[in-house]
Amino acid sequence: MKADVMRPAAVLIGLLVLTACQESIPDSGYNPALRGDTSVGLPAQINVEAEPLDAVSMPQSYDENGNLIAGTLSDENDFEAVSNRQTIESDAERLAENRSRYISIEPTDLPVRPGTDIPNIVAYALQTNNPLKTQLYDRGPFASEKRALANCNAYPSPGKAQEVFLSKGGPKRDRYGLDPDGDGFACSWDPTPFRLARSEG
Repeated sequence: MKADVMRPAAVLIGLLVLTACQESIPDSGYNPALRGDTSVGLPAQINVEAEPLDAVSMPQSYDENGNLIAGTLSDENDFEAVSNRQTIESDAERLAENRSRYISIEPTDLPVRPGTDIPNIVAYALQTNNPLKTQLYDRGPFASEKRALANCNAYPSPGKAQEVFLSKGGPKRDRYGLDPDGDGFACSWDPTPFRLARSEG
């Protein structure tokens, strides 16, 4: 009889112990009523209205005479449009002007650093006077900026690329494709700082 009474008591005590050992879950503090939510557990829905985008103004283009060109696409392949702006005579004048600006410079012996066979790029910069991107030498049909960029990445600096360019036949020849525009300057090497130093000295 005592065993029958003690068994339920032991079960009850065990349940109380287990209940006391369970961790309580903290309250998140979320109250749907404070946010105007009528559905329990879901945040209030926010309605966003689409706003019309402002009209973007297209850039305007002008021809060589300052006249506004309608639209943004080039019309140089439109014979009628081009013939209204240019004539055979104006083309001949423009061609003659471009030819008068063309300067043909024959390369001279390259200076080298004392005690080495490495071309002296400082002396080379001072021997030249053509601006960057002014073509002096023909580079052929395979020259391209993309190929030059890939080839120039093989050198630690533009100065080193210029030295290699000059030592391998430059400026007249461009064996490694470092001077696609034919100005005599490889990669992004610029003779201007050396010229300015001479003029200020």
